[in-house]
Amino acid sequence: MSYKEGIVKAITDLKDRTGSSMQAIKKHMQAALPSDKKWANTTFLTALKTGVASGDIVKIKGSYKLSPEFKKKLADAAKPKKPKKVAPKKKVAPKKKSAPKKKAAPKKKSAPKKKVPTQKKTVKKSTKKSKK
Repeated sequence: MSYKEGIVKAITDLKDRTGSSMQAIKKHMQAALPSDKKWANTTFLTALKTGVASGDIVKIKGSYKLSPEFKKKLADAAKPKKPKKVAPKKKVAPKKKSAPKKKAAPKKKSAPKKKVPTQKKTVKKSTKKSKK
């Protein structure tokens, strides 16, 4: 467990309304420290200072409290994520083929219009008499 986690755990366990003092946090952490690990006071102090600098811990006079933003983060992390229930997939009924759409009734072809014979214009050839 890191020192920051230990500090957060100590503050939440002590539940002081006005905040927990540095000495109280230190005593709580030393009591929870495994026997094979040695207490590093400088690491504790730097962890406390970085927590204040990052905004996770708020220093009020000589006491330390968790910031409201950090409490929200802890609450969100503590909530068990509900796994989405995967319902067994039901066999999808094959879509019924809809009856083929009837083609629109073909339009009745109107009787082809009779072509009116066009009269050919006859070109009259004019004969000019040439002078000799």
